Amino acid sequence: MATTRRTRPAAAPAPADERSGVTPDRFARLYRLLNLMAEKPLGRDALARKVGLDVRGFYRDLGLLRASGIGVNLTQGRYRLDGDVDTAVALLPFPDPLLTLGEVRLLAKGKTVAHRKLREHLGRSGV
Repeated sequence: MATTRRTRPAAAPAPADERSGVTPDRFARLYRLLNLMAEKPLGRDALARKVGLDVRGFYRDLGLLRASGIGVNLTQGRYRLDGDVDTAVALLPFPDPLLTLGEVRLLAKGKTVAHRKLREHLGRSGV
């Protein structure tokens, strides 16, 4: 009988301090990893090879995906994305876009959750 390990998406994405170290290269790798797992179930070694990681790096990236609320199933040694790839991509931590304070203030003026996050971040920064 096949064994299945299932991870449920977290209720909310990981705190920002856990996701803040995502570089543009790591973001691209995480994006590729998600798309590979969405296409078909693949083993750890195949996934790691396709995205250019060693085993430790693979598990670090897998941990970040899970901490970001992205569900990944492991069945018979193969990893598969749990759910829709577009939904998972929307949960990926994004690298720092190196905005100026003026740009962030302008972006913070909207009414969405993202705008509110920017306003709160500005408030915590004391500006």
